[in-house]
Amino acid sequence: MSDTEHNCCCCERKKVRSEKERRELMNRLKRIEGQIRGLQRMLDEDAYCPDILTQASAANSALNSFCRTLLASHLRTCVSEDIREGREDTIDELMNTLEKLMR
Repeated sequence: MSDTEHNCCCCERKKVRSEKERRELMNRLKRIEGQIRGLQRMLDEDAYCPDILTQASAANSALNSFCRTLLASHLRTCVSEDIREGREDTIDELMNTLEKLMR
């Protein structure tokens, strides 16, 4: 069955995203990238350790938020569609993904 016949949002381990979703996720990643560059700059400028740790915590929170947003989208689209179509192995894949996220 080809991708066009299947109309799956995430066939062949790829995900077709709307332009809005792609833009929002990319904007989040660019902000996180800016925070990481800020951390590098702070280190280069010999910033005080607690200040660097505070900024690192903010970057970590932003990345966790990105992951939650992406996971919610995955659950609403790919996982729910796979379950409706009887693909039980999706649950195992989801459990493996959650284990990695919770380390």
